[in-house]
Formats: sequence, C-alpha cells, structure tokens
Amino acid sequence: MNWYQRETDKVMEAFKTSPSGLSAQEARTRLEAYGPNELKEKKKKTPLLMFLEQFKDFMILVLMAAAVIAGFVGDLTDTLVIAAIVILNAVVGFIQEYRAEKAMEALKKIATPNASVIRDGTPASIPAGDLVPGDLVLLEAGQVIPADMRLTEAAQLKIEEAALTGESVPVEKVAAALDEEGLPLADRVNMAYKGTIISYGRGIGIVTATGMQTELGKIATLLQEEETVKTPMQKRLAVFGQRLAIAILLICAIVFGAGVFRGESLVLMFMTAVSLAVAAIPEALPAVITIALALGAKKMVQKNALIRKLAAVETLGSVTYVCSDKTGTLTLNKMEVAEVYVDGQIVTNGEAGANSPLMQALALSNDAQEDADGKVLGDPTETALYSAALKNNFDKKQLEKSFPRVAELPFDSERKCMTTIHKTNGEYISFTKGAVDVLLEKANNILTTDGMQPINREAIHQASDRMAGDGLRVLCITMRKWPGLPEDLSPEHVETDLTVLGLVGLIDPPREEAAEAVALCKSAGIIPVMITGDHPLTAQAIARKLGILEGKGEIITGRELENLTPEEFARRVENIRVYARVAPEQKLNIVQELQSRGHYVAMTGDGVNDAPALKRADIGVAMGITGTDVTKEASAMILLDDNFSTIVKAVKEGRRIYANILKFIVYSMTSNAGTLWAIFLAPFLGLPIPLLPTQILWLNLLTDSLPGLSLVTEPAEKDVMDKPPRKPEEGIFSNGRGYYILRFGFVIGFLTLLLMIYTIHERMAWQTMVFTFLVINRMAVAVALRSESQSIFKIGLFTNKPLLGAVALTLALQAVVVYVPFFNQVFGTEPLNLMENVIILALSAVTFLLVEIEKMYKSIKGKKRSVDYRLEG
Repeated sequence: MNWYQRETDKVMEAFKTSPSGLSAQEARTRLEAYGPNELKEKKKKTPLLMFLEQFKDFMILVLMAAAVIAGFVGDLTDTLVIAAIVILNAVVGFIQEYRAEKAMEALKKIATPNASVIRDGTPASIPAGDLVPGDLVLLEAGQVIPADMRLTEAAQLKIEEAALTGESVPVEKVAAALDEEGLPLADRVNMAYKGTIISYGRGIGIVTATGMQTELGKIATLLQEEETVKTPMQKRLAVFGQRLAIAILLICAIVFGAGVFRGESLVLMFMTAVSLAVAAIPEALPAVITIALALGAKKMVQKNALIRKLAAVETLGSVTYVCSDKTGTLTLNKMEVAEVYVDGQIVTNGEAGANSPLMQALALSNDAQEDADGKVLGDPTETALYSAALKNNFDKKQLEKSFPRVAELPFDSERKCMTTIHKTNGEYISFTKGAVDVLLEKANNILTTDGMQPINREAIHQASDRMAGDGLRVLCITMRKWPGLPEDLSPEHVETDLTVLGLVGLIDPPREEAAEAVALCKSAGIIPVMITGDHPLTAQAIARKLGILEGKGEIITGRELENLTPEEFARRVENIRVYARVAPEQKLNIVQELQSRGHYVAMTGDGVNDAPALKRADIGVAMGITGTDVTKEASAMILLDDNFSTIVKAVKEGRRIYANILKFIVYSMTSNAGTLWAIFLAPFLGLPIPLLPTQILWLNLLTDSLPGLSLVTEPAEKDVMDKPPRKPEEGIFSNGRGYYILRFGFVIGFLTLLLMIYTIHERMAWQTMVFTFLVINRMAVAVALRSESQSIFKIGLFTNKPLLGAVALTLALQAVVVYVPFFNQVFGTEPLNLMENVIILALSAVTFLLVEIEKMYKSIKGKKRSVDYRLEG
C-alpha cells in the first residue's frame, strides 16, 4: 500500500485508529495478530556443520584420498603433511563462513529499545518490540525510528536516511500527501523508516509496518535468502581437481599394467602406481593458495584495504565490473560551493570574493559552528556555505560582532527557505536563502556592482538551470533592509520585497584520484558503474567528470528500472553506467543480472540497504569510515579510507596473486608431468622404473613446498593492469597452459629417459642421477616460470630473493639425501662424482633455456602482431 499518497485522516481510517491512539486492549490483539516488531532470523547452521562442510570440495576429497593412500604405502610424513594442509584449509573456510553469519546479528542491533506512543489518549513509553500497525508514535531529535510510519505531523523534522536510501544529507519531512505514483523511498518525504535516525525537529507518525514487513525487514529477508557465490578460483579448481583425478587414475592404471606386463613385481608396481598418484597431485596447492592470499591480505592492509574473506584477494583479480557508490567513495562526502551567480555571470567561488553582501549573507544566515579544533560542525549545506564565506575572508565570528542575530524564521520544507534578521548601526537587515523558484517570486530587484537593478527572472532561471544541469544544488540568496525590527515576524510579512544577491551552486566534489582510478579500471578492461541514491542530474555530472559516463553509456533511475521488463533490462544492463535513486532489491537485481551474463562483480556500499547486494556480489566492498556494521559484516573487503582508488590498487594486487597461483600450478604440474612421462614411457622402451616409491614421494614433498610458496611472492609484472580481466569461463588449463604443461612435461620426461639410457650404458649411478636431475630440473623450471612473457635476465635474478633461498635450501636437502650414508639407505641413493653432477646441471640447463627461448619467441611474435595491427589501423 502506498501510504505516502493518502491523506493522514484516510490512513487513520484504514488502520482504525484516531489522534488519541489505540486502546491497550486493541494493541494487545494486534500484537498477537501481527507478531512482535522484531527482525527474525532463519535457522542457522551449527558451527560443527559449518566446519564439516569445508571438506566437501572435490580437490580436498582428492587430497584426503591421497593422504590415506600415502599412509597405506607407509609414508606417514606425506600423510601428516596433507592432513595438516586439509585441516588448515577447513579452519580458514570455517572462520570466513562463521563471520558471514554475523551480518544478520548486526542488522538486529539497529533497533531502539523503547518507543513513545499515544495509547488511550495519553503518552506512554513501551518496548519497541510491542509496536503494532496503527500505533501513534511521538518522534524527537536523536531517536532511532522504531517502525515504518506515515507522518501525521512534522515540525522542522529532518531524518538521516543515508543507511537506508543512500541520501547523503538529512531529509526534510512533511506531513502532506504526495500525488506522484511509484516514488522511490528517498522521495517519500512524508514517510519515516525503521532504523533511520532523527537529526532535527519533532513529529508524530502512524505505524504502517512492523518487524519483517518494514523496509529494514525486507532487507533482512534479502540478506538471509541471498547465498554467497563461489569465487572464480573455487569454480576453476573444482573443474581442475576433477579432470586431474581422472587423468592421474588413468595414467597410474596404465603404468601398473605395463609394469606387470613386463614382468615387474606386483607389489613394486602397485606401490609405484600409488606413489605416482600421490606425487602427481599438487597437495601443496591449498596451502600455497591460503598463504598467497594471506600475504596478499597483509599487503593490502598497508594500502587501506582490509580483507575479511581471504578468497576475496583472488576474486579481485577476475573482476569485470566495479559497481561503486558515489558519496564518499567517488566523491569527498563533503559539500562545497563550486559556482556562484553574481553580476549576471557564473563564476567560481574564489572569483566571487569581492561581492561582500553575498558573502556576508552566507556567513551570517548560517547555523554552522566552528569547534576548538577548527572543524566546522552542522548541516552539510550550512557548513559548505560557512566555509565558502570563510575562504573569502568573511568570518562569521567577527561579522556577528557588527551584525548580531536578533530573530530568525527556521527552514520550513513547505516554504522552502529560511530567514535570519540582524541588527547593524541602528538598522536591521534580513537574509533569506532557499529554493530559486520560490524566492524569485518574492523578489523585486537584484543587487549588482552598478547598484540596485530590476530583476530579470528569465536570466536568473537560465543560470540556475545551467548550474543544476552540471549537477549542482542551487540556492538563491536574498536580503531586505528594515528601519526597525518588524513587529510582524510572520514569513508572509518578512519574506517579501526581497533583493537577490546571487545564486550559489553546491556539490559533493569528486575525489582528485578517482578520475585516474576510473581510467586505470578501463585500461584494465574493468567497467566502472555508479550506483547512487542521489539525484540523476548530480549523478550524471559526477559520472561525466570522472569518465564513468561517456559514449553510449546510459543513465537510469530506480523508477525507470522498475518499469523495465526483465528481458529489456537484460538487454541494456551492460550499457548502463549510472543508476540513480535505486532501491535495495534493485541493487541486488543489478548484481544478479551482470553475473547471469558471465561477469564477476565487485559492489561497494555503506548503508544497510547495500548489504544484500554486497553479500551476493563476487566481492562485496564495505566502507570503513561511513559504513554500517551490517555492510561490514556482509562484505568481503573493507575500504579503510572509503576511497575508490583503493579498490583499483586491490584489483592490481589480486591480479598479481592470481597470476602467481597459476605460475605455481604450471610449475608443479609441468614438473609432475615430466616425472609421469618418464615413468609411463620407461617400460615401453625396455627401461626399468626410473624412481623408487620413496624417491617419488620425497621429490614431490621437497620441490612442491618451499619453491612453490616462494613463487607466490613474485612481484607484479609491469603490464598487469594493461590486460583485460581473465574471462569467467577461462579454466586453469586455458590460454595454452594445458598444452604448455604437456609439452614441457614431455621435454623433461624425454631428457630423463635420455639420461637413463646414457648413464645405464656408462654404468654410472643412474637412479640417483635421475632422482637428482628431476630435483635440480624443477628448480630451473621454477626460476624460469617467474614470468610468463619476460626473460629472467630482464626482470632480474635477485628480484625474488625468497625463491633463491628456497632453491638453495632444496638443493642442500637433496645433497643430504645423496651424500649422507643414513639417507642413502632410506632413499636408495649413492654419492655422485663431479662428472655426474656436471652432466645433471648441463641437462637441467636445457629445460631452462628452452623455456627462455619460447618466451623470447612469443615476445617477438607479440610485437610483430602489435605493429601489424597498428599498420592496419
């Protein structure tokens, strides 16, 4: 029911109430019928169930199977390592899911314990939970609105609705009915909503909705219904794990069968196949991902981005749309005077300083105050006018000594203006400021540098329209001189025969760094979208200044969006760049529609109304300064400085981490593929099994751990923000990575077999040489894969010192296995001489050089393609 369109007597009639309120008996009856005025929670998962659900992931199940098999083979070390990794991963996942459940608890805290009502004709204070539809509630400054209500009385009532509607300044409330159909929440100025705060004035309202039926309750419903979506990495790893498991089982079965066919021992071949299966699975992957994300999160805090859910770090690297709030994120969240209309022309505030009557009016007809620390306190509009006057050396404190205020007519939303009267040299002067159209009707002339002139209303309206078209909130400033203090201080008498001093245009200006951040987004293939509760003209002006709205980009209001069919919205959604005056469920629809078209969406927000969309988005970003507890709990990341450019920095870090995780996967899988090729092909060439089961497991444990972890610390490549986001459908093996793993895996396998043939023929310590070659070769691959496109000699050998340390430690541990007699018995190794080591190093260098040559070839080919493209263009 659109209660805002009904007259108050009709609303009372509909709820069967009166100015004396409900009777106590009727209130009890309604409480039983409607239920308490509280937000209800759906049944929550128990902490134990949350923890157990962390083990459902396919990759985790594969790892658990590997741990059991390793234990069966007798390698307890590998079993313990895998178990520790799986449990750590489950604990991290549990903590993040448990935190996400807190969003509803934070929403419930936005409540008022008591409410002042009229029942049986007398005022009474009752628990807010006992409010029922039809109750008459008394409203005062400082109170939290306890339920949704239609206002029946509003005396200079202002309500802070930013958390619910996104409106950046307190809203002036009225009691009169509104005629317009389909008004968004922010424009229903005769309604008050549960959870919003009264900043000024007083009023009375009839409760129209309680509990889950309120606008806040609807948000609670959306928040509880909305499931958290899987991250891009989770989706890709699920597919990767399934394919990997199938491939490994198939290869192990072939190896086992081929070995038995050649006459090898059944027990040896079974243990070899099982060891191969364990070795082929990159069990360090979950640990590498968790540590990479944790290190990234630590780095992001230094850049004012607090990560609440580790997966968000990686998700940032895949984001294709950033839907950002305007106020405070793209703008400074501080109103200021941008332009002034004086002497028939529009100038900047700095150029208007010579107009003393206008600046006097801005300073004196103003309720803003400066505290001891020099901070200006008060209504955002008032503080902006105060600061504009002060900037032009018109200090309110000094002026009040010569122009003391003797009377005032406070702002009234029906009059749309306010007046202050000041005494000066035995005379009196009144300053009136307010809506342009209202004050021009009450003015007769305009003050210019040539003195008093007849008013040209058309010229002033044109100037006002031009300023409003630039997204400015325009106020008209007028004055009137009096020989004595008027006896009749009614608005009808005081606010007539006015002289126009000028127009003032205010705006919440865009952040200086925001335009650069938007441009960086675009160069990185990310589309920035503005979603705001502000007016369309203001949103459009800011969006154009920042470069968000240009070309074929569209702007749409919440009301227009409501009238679109789902098919029409689906067709237009990718072209819309600005959404103004949108409702909470519409924000959610925007996110869902973009996701349904294959996009990864980052959504920023600070108000309660943003929480469902933040939870649904691939990455929800809450504001650290202005954000409510509800949005922070629903988010994956918190901007500590509320700055849009911080999101872009976080995206860069996310891309670095994702690229490094892929490098680890390629490194691990390429190395494992080399071992698989060698063991798989050896029987067909009449060669013995290259490695013992214990050697396979040691090789896997040694080379996947520290070197792999060190790869994820690799600095970002220079062109990381010049590339488009990774396509949503792109898998782990996309972009030639799968072919790369098979190709270079085959090269490593071929070199291994070549080494076997030569060393067996020369009667060298062939198995120890093969074992050591595979370890050193993996280190060569790790160093070469630090960059996908640039040579290691170009990026510098010492720019990743952790990796160099890991390589040195790995080689030292392998030397212990080769040269310490005790480990010779454990791993079946024997000491190598100088010539054998030289052969191993020479052969390892071949793989390294082949990787470097391929990168050089790709670089030359890429440059040629770029030149051809420019020539064609």
